[in-house]
Amino acid sequence: MIELALASGIGVLTACGVYLLLRARSFDVILGLTLLSYATNLLIFASGRPVIGKPPVLREGVAGTLANYADPLPQALVLTAIVIAFAMTAVAIVVAMRSRADNRSDHVDGHEPETPEPER
Repeated sequence: MIELALASGIGVLTACGVYLLLRARSFDVILGLTLLSYATNLLIFASGRPVIGKPPVLREGVAGTLANYADPLPQALVLTAIVIAFAMTAVAIVVAMRSRADNRSDHVDGHEPETPEPER
């Protein structure tokens, strides 16, 4: 049952992230990238066969099989991805703030969409 919840969570985060990436506002794009990085982290972590109460480091007197240990590689990859995603988000926010200051708009393409003239 937990596998279904995890897969559903990854799917929802991915769908929301893609939807926000397709929006025209810079804040939406940054939020979409963040949600996609969360979905990717969950996918990497889930691919490592998460187990509860088992150490990722070898101990003396315990056989070195996967039945006795957690896989440390997905944990290390997710930790690295969290740091990279934080830095990427910070840079994207700075670029979006600079673009907003220069263009007076937060649209990704640099200008507001045309609004029709009101009828008289």
